[in-house]
Amino acid sequence: MLTAYPQSKTPAAKARPIWIDLCNPEPAELAEVEKLTGVAMPSRASLSEIESSSRLKTREDVLTMSVPMVTHVEGDAPQFAPVGFVLSRERLVTVRFAALTAFDTVAGRFADPAGRPGSGLEVFVELCEEIVDHLADSLEQSATELRTLSATAFHVPDSGGRKAIRSNRVIRAQLRHVGRLGDHLSEKRDILLALGRAIDFASRMTADWNAAQMAQRLTGLKEDVASLDDYEVHLADKVQFMLDAMVGLIGIAQNDIFKILTIVSIVGIPPTLIAGIYGMNFKGMPEYDWAYGYPYGLAMIVLSAIIPLVWFKWRGWF
Repeated sequence: MLTAYPQSKTPAAKARPIWIDLCNPEPAELAEVEKLTGVAMPSRASLSEIESSSRLKTREDVLTMSVPMVTHVEGDAPQFAPVGFVLSRERLVTVRFAALTAFDTVAGRFADPAGRPGSGLEVFVELCEEIVDHLADSLEQSATELRTLSATAFHVPDSGGRKAIRSNRVIRAQLRHVGRLGDHLSEKRDILLALGRAIDFASRMTADWNAAQMAQRLTGLKEDVASLDDYEVHLADKVQFMLDAMVGLIGIAQNDIFKILTIVSIVGIPPTLIAGIYGMNFKGMPEYDWAYGYPYGLAMIVLSAIIPLVWFKWRGWF
């Protein structure tokens, strides 16, 4: 879909848009934009390349930049959707392959003649500002979820008995939640790194475009991206700590189960031994002739089970 801003029914105005947005463009739409701008539009494959030389290019005062974006649809796996920016003095052309809230927000500003952007560079700056704002909101949400998980994992009393098994299941669910948060943070870090490089590149290459106000906003954007990058590193460290701690908690819970099984097996050995001794059918065993031989054997079996339990309890093993 091809959309030009500001939108106008006048042919002359339509030929001079300051922003052309291509969303999942058809070959005919790409050809139309290339004819209008005289610049070859990047393909999805070229936008997906990770080398800095491929993501940041300049030719004849036209800047081509790409930023990896990830979209999340409920119930589906994350979708990689790179965004391309082709920026010149006359206009900005964006090439994207997914619906993005930041683009819709900036497009809505063209409805107000007083608040609409006045150049392609200003559109680029406003798009970057919206992307940074959404990333900041997303990082804040991740931080809130991490705080909730931390409080649940480390600030609740230990449970015992049958509840320990349910608690173990809860920890497993939390572990998967933390893993998903780690994936999301990794995606955001990729976006921040690429966006920061694109903003710095645009700031350096447009220094002579007589846009002092835009230069200040670009500088502010670079500072925002740097601060968000530092905050993302902090959250990533916390995610790693949570992963290690939860794996440790699961290990402790499993050790408790193995300890119970070990105690049960050890407690069962002496009674089995005594029952095996008195279960032998030899004629010379005097206990067979006692009137209280059977109660004596039962008492020996019970005592042989109780004594190890008392010993383990005294040692603090359970």
